[in-house]
Amino acid sequence: MKTHILRHGQTEYSTKYLVNGDPSVPVQLSEEGVRSCQRAWTVLPLHSLRTWVASGFPRAQQTALLLTGVPAADLVIEDRLNELDYGEFEGGPFLGYGDWLDRRGAWRRPPGAAESQREGIRRMLLGVQACLALPGPRLLVSHGLLLSVLFWQQNRPAGEAMPLFFPEAPCLQPLDVQDAVLGGWIADLLSDLDAEASQDPDDRGDAAI
Repeated sequence: MKTHILRHGQTEYSTKYLVNGDPSVPVQLSEEGVRSCQRAWTVLPLHSLRTWVASGFPRAQQTALLLTGVPAADLVIEDRLNELDYGEFEGGPFLGYGDWLDRRGAWRRPPGAAESQREGIRRMLLGVQACLALPGPRLLVSHGLLLSVLFWQQNRPAGEAMPLFFPEAPCLQPLDVQDAVLGGWIADLLSDLDAEASQDPDDRGDAAI
């Protein structure tokens, strides 16, 4: 069985490289984001899908509904696929968060955030893992960080450690993976995160002032 995972369509936030990790902020697709969902029918086997899953964010659910072409009463909402909690960086440029991340490290939680980057990645991976129990083939509509991690894992050089920053994942570019392969990726990535956490446990927790 196969899982198709993609980042939501374009938004005004994504074109300006602003971060939004708060699902209560109503960030919707841009006009181009809506049009690109219509074009996605040519690259995704949408008629064969049995399960549709979206994160708890409006833009992910809007993307899924546009792809179905009909009201999707059976859309599964999986909050573990949500975007990263950016804390005080919410609504600001990614470069601001990126600079903080570079200085503080992947296991530190930004002020006001409930999770660090690595904690967020773990959450997302567990969300994908849970979705593998749903009837397939399935489509998961999520966010850039999750897709960036999975695309990196797909082409990962042997022995390379998980980086702090990942190449940006394009909107609506699907990652099509056999379930057995995807399950192996998740197991490897979770093992990497466990190893990181055990090596430097003092670098975890709330951000230093």
